[in-house]
Amino acid sequence: MKKALRTILLFSLLATLSACGTNDETGESVTPSSNIPVVTGNFGEEPSFEIPLTDPPAELQTVDLILGTGATVNANSFLTVNYSLKAWTSGQLVESSFASGPAEFPLSGVIAGWQQGLLGVKEGGRRLLVIPPDLGYGDQGAGAAIPPGETLVFVVDVIKAVG
Repeated sequence: MKKALRTILLFSLLATLSACGTNDETGESVTPSSNIPVVTGNFGEEPSFEIPLTDPPAELQTVDLILGTGATVNANSFLTVNYSLKAWTSGQLVESSFASGPAEFPLSGVIAGWQQGLLGVKEGGRRLLVIPPDLGYGDQGAGAAIPPGETLVFVVDVIKAVG
């Protein structure tokens, strides 16, 4: 009986994992659900993505678009990344490091949505983050491009993770 239960649990886990919105190094579009942006582009290239005309998710959403093979990001990591940021409401590009060069910082020094959303990504990986206001800039916003209560959409390429 225990063996049968383990087998059922294993197949359930495999079915769940196979349904996740991950992709290989091709950088092809991934559409995990109707209220998550579709992203195209290869690692190291400026991604292309559009914000859907729906209400934003209320909770943090992460989708591995390209699976990396290097070191894994943890809470103590010092990161080198490229990223693009769009505001959900306007759909406009707010900021991108792809043209200006990678950003470097300790994971502990950024917004909570990154601290939670980037855990487990491997070097060479690309992850989509849809960050609700409470894990982003909240009721304060961050300048004219990120008003109070804004949902943030990031596409992040992890170039290096140390620590």
